[in-house]
Amino acid sequence: MSTGDGTTPPTEDPGVGGGAPPEAPPKSPGWARRPGWRGIVLRVALGGLILFGLIQLIPYGRAHNNPPVTGEPSWNTPQTRVLFQRACGDCHSNLTTWPWYSNVAPVSWLVTRDVDGGRSNLNVSEWNKPQEAGDVVDNIRSGEMPPFYYTWMHSGAKLTSAEQQALISGWQATMLRSPPIAGR
Repeated sequence: MSTGDGTTPPTEDPGVGGGAPPEAPPKSPGWARRPGWRGIVLRVALGGLILFGLIQLIPYGRAHNNPPVTGEPSWNTPQTRVLFQRACGDCHSNLTTWPWYSNVAPVSWLVTRDVDGGRSNLNVSEWNKPQEAGDVVDNIRSGEMPPFYYTWMHSGAKLTSAEQQALISGWQATMLRSPPIAGR
């Protein structure tokens, strides 16, 4: 638009049609800009890695002791003992095999909790102490023992139906032959 005298009227924006250039918005520091999805994933991964490293310092789950065997049932056959040790022995005896991952938290916490809990309920390596052996057959028959997550990592603990029946029959015969001490 012209004023008639050959000049243009001033505009609201001083950068248009002459005058001082517009003032640029202030630049934000690099750390203040919002990260994209890759930056978020990288930060989450880095935080997870740091957290994973820090939890390795927690001492629970590292004491992998196998106390001495102080007493064992008088097994009806060696086969029953082998089946029991294969499917149940890591948690229900003092003959636990501690795999490499039982040293890495948080898995080490879960393994230690399972072994401690199993030994406190039934421990065939301390048969000279009171034991809770009443639900063993029901737990095997229902598939509750060995737990499904245990058989994922220990394929040898998964029993066929014939082995399961042999363990149940052998356990019942062993309990008649060598019952646990009452008192729990």
